[in-house]
This record gives sequence, C-alpha cells and structure tokens, in this order.
Amino acid sequence: MLAAIRDFFEKNLAGPTDPAHSEHAIALATAALLLEVVRMDGGLEPRERDTVLRAVHDKFGLAPGEADQLVALAEAEAKQATDYFQFTSLLNRHFSAEQRVRVIEHMWAVAYADAELSAWEQHLIRKVADLLYVSHGDYVAAKMRAKAAGPP
Repeated sequence: MLAAIRDFFEKNLAGPTDPAHSEHAIALATAALLLEVVRMDGGLEPRERDTVLRAVHDKFGLAPGEADQLVALAEAEAKQATDYFQFTSLLNRHFSAEQRVRVIEHMWAVAYADAELSAWEQHLIRKVADLLYVSHGDYVAAKMRAKAAGPP
C-alpha cells in the first residue's frame, strides 16, 4: 500500500524543483478529510464521490485519472487513520487560513451532494473546522456558500 501511494505521488504530484515537497501529503490529507464526510452517513453515493473528485481536481489541478487514483489512495489512508489530527496538522502547517476555510467549504459541498445533511456530517465538519482553527464565522460562511451552490 505505501509503495502504491509513493509511486503515485512521485509520478503525478512531486514538484520537479523540490522532490521533498509535501504537496502529495497535503493532497492526500485533503482528500481523506473529504472522504470522511462521505463515510459519515454510511454510504457512498455517486454524487458524493463526484463532488470529492471535483474538489480534488480543482484544488490540486489533477487530471481526472490522477484524481481517481488520489481518491482511491485517500480512501485506504482514511480507513487506516486513527484520528483526524494527522491530516489537519499537515494542513495547518502548509495551508493559509483562506485555504483551510476552502477545505471546510469543500467538506460542506460533499455533505450537501446527496441532498441529505446528517448530524454526523455536521459534527465531523465542525470538529475538523476546530482542528483547522477556522473561526465560527468562516465555518458558517463556508456552509452557506456550499449550500447556495447546491448539489452538483
């Protein structure tokens, strides 16, 4: 499993000027958090997965096939994770406040993708927003933007 993750990132995400750059880990952490929203309500609907793929594609500029690979790897990583801190700590180190708010907005978009917002999804997003040091005002604004955008 680790070899597959490393190979994917070396082939698709490693920066040519800085091979040690952690872009791959950041992309994986972001995708894993988005997939956690999908897992919260117990089922993976095509609209939710499409929303995750679109968010990963938009955020990291990946081709559709690369986004599919990243999401598959993130699913495996999220299943093995024992907490969210391993993901959020990485994002806190490398993302600006605006970028962290954008992650929360993507999480809301995933939650709204199936047109059913569960209490579990809301709880997860609030928890992650706290771990990312997103203010309550920014959390609510991200939620409203995602809701206004509507399901994909």
